[in-house]
Amino acid sequence: MTVQALRFVLGDQLTEDLQVLQSTDRRQDVVLMAEVAEETTYAPHHKKKIAFIFAAMRSFAESLRSQGWTVDYITLDDPANTGSLTTELARAVARHRPRRIEATEASEWRVLQAQKAWADSIRIHVHLHKDTRFLCSREEFETWAQGRNQLRMEYFYRTMRLKTGLLMEGDKPAGGQWNFDHDNRKRAKSDLFMSQPLRFEPTPIVETVVRLVSQRFADHYGDLEPFWFPVTKADAETAAAHFMAHMLPSFGDFQDAMVRGQRFLFHSVLSPCLNVGLLDPLTLCQQAEEEFKQGRAPLNAVEGFIRQIIGWREFVRGIYWLKMPGYTNENALGARRPLPSMYWTGETDMTCMAEAFTQTREEAYAHHIQRLMVTGNFALLAGIDPHAVHEWYLSVYADAFEWVEAPNTIGMSQFADGGLLGSKPYAASGAYIDRMSDYCSGCRYTVKQRTGKNACPFNALYWDFLARHRARFEANPRMAQMYRTYDRLGTEEHTKISAHAKSILDHLDQHGTDKSPR
Repeated sequence: MTVQALRFVLGDQLTEDLQVLQSTDRRQDVVLMAEVAEETTYAPHHKKKIAFIFAAMRSFAESLRSQGWTVDYITLDDPANTGSLTTELARAVARHRPRRIEATEASEWRVLQAQKAWADSIRIHVHLHKDTRFLCSREEFETWAQGRNQLRMEYFYRTMRLKTGLLMEGDKPAGGQWNFDHDNRKRAKSDLFMSQPLRFEPTPIVETVVRLVSQRFADHYGDLEPFWFPVTKADAETAAAHFMAHMLPSFGDFQDAMVRGQRFLFHSVLSPCLNVGLLDPLTLCQQAEEEFKQGRAPLNAVEGFIRQIIGWREFVRGIYWLKMPGYTNENALGARRPLPSMYWTGETDMTCMAEAFTQTREEAYAHHIQRLMVTGNFALLAGIDPHAVHEWYLSVYADAFEWVEAPNTIGMSQFADGGLLGSKPYAASGAYIDRMSDYCSGCRYTVKQRTGKNACPFNALYWDFLARHRARFEANPRMAQMYRTYDRLGTEEHTKISAHAKSILDHLDQHGTDKSPR
């Protein structure tokens, strides 16, 4: 039988509702999926991230086969595998002789450019469908952004609330306000009975993939086992239901909290599944809204969860496509320091950094405050090259795809876009970490000291950061109080801060870590 369409599904497009998978006669079409080396090595991805994507891809292929699709699936260990999406597509065209190729627009700029070149290189008609998994199309975001002096998530988020009707009472927000973030900054205490994300036993597909990854990517960063992520739509939905019932009610209060030994607190850890297509964003938000309507979860928790999805997630995707290419090379603050080796080795005496590094290596996960206000904050204060920071985040987290990771890193975390995404840098001293965590008690460093061999490195680096960038930030109304406080410290203290910050950075440059003989 003549193959009408070769339908190419990428590894982060594991959604049956995509237009590319809507066919009037599946017997005449072939679905192509391919594990290729170029997608595993353009960044040194965490072993667990590679395993998650491949296991989810293989599980999705099996699901499609059970529904009557013919799936041509190219595994990474296929001896004939060429290692490239484009060349694997060309080989598949030679095998099946389709009349046309259908695919969904890639979520990352570099892959989309390759897709746009397929018709010329393979000499066959290519139909690229829009990616309908998002609630705001690229064109819709461009229209929203046009003519605005500032692009702020809060105003975009309100537009998305009105569009979706989530947590709305007519044209007014539920509870009388759009944002309950001020209620979501409580400090948490360690609790042995704290709910945890569901862990799934490895399926035969997962076990096969884990063996493959352990053999092919032994030199990549991170621990591969235990592997417990859900890799099917059914398991992802089960994990989401568990979160809604057991963790969402406390998520709001403690979403910014950090606790030693508690890696997940009340976070869902659903973002990897969401970003590869196993979960639908609107459905997740509607499920959370129903928990509020039924009185099972408070408004501040549900609003905070929904804001992360239809607010931040959709907003940063819009920023990414608005500013690519070139966005990942932005460096408004002129930060040039190489990424310290401790980001890979985890060797540090700072408890907060050690906690984040350890769980990143073991879980391919850290929650947003650990990323933003610990590892990201240190990189910002130390003047680390934002592109190097971007590459690290892209590599080490299972949910990191460039469209979502780059704006969060380049814009929100490192202020490298000069304020396009955020009105001020997310810079903080050790006092913030002490307020939101129990990390500082028992740490080698003393959080209340600015200078001296036992002073928390965040403190001197924070004040030195403000001094270095005073010309840029002094007139920022959100930073005026910080500069008034700095001025009250006096010239003698300024000199001590500058000298101590220099000693920290010099040691960092020489050794790649803060660790030194005591």
